[in-house]
Amino acid sequence: MADEQTGLPSEPISVFPVLSMVIEQMSSIAWQKLGLQHDPFVGGLHKNLPEARIAIDAVAALIPLLEPSLDESDKRQVQTLLRDLRVNYVNHSGGEDS
Repeated sequence: MADEQTGLPSEPISVFPVLSMVIEQMSSIAWQKLGLQHDPFVGGLHKNLPEARIAIDAVAALIPLLEPSLDESDKRQVQTLLRDLRVNYVNHSGGEDS
């Protein structure tokens, strides 16, 4: 909620919505780097498995920090996201550690 006079937030920002946005961004980048989602910067599909792995590892590192603020349904959702990223990484890397 914003202060009507200044337009600035009237409450301090919580770290949890920011973590959620970062996880969403990192997962989107991971899908792009897996070559499974359009990359707007290169104008198409582009695979870069080492960078996909870093993005997936970043998501994995951030999820435990976010989970205390989530209900059970949202916890399952982020865990499913991480599992799907990992499975797709293994499928697209041939199981090799890139």
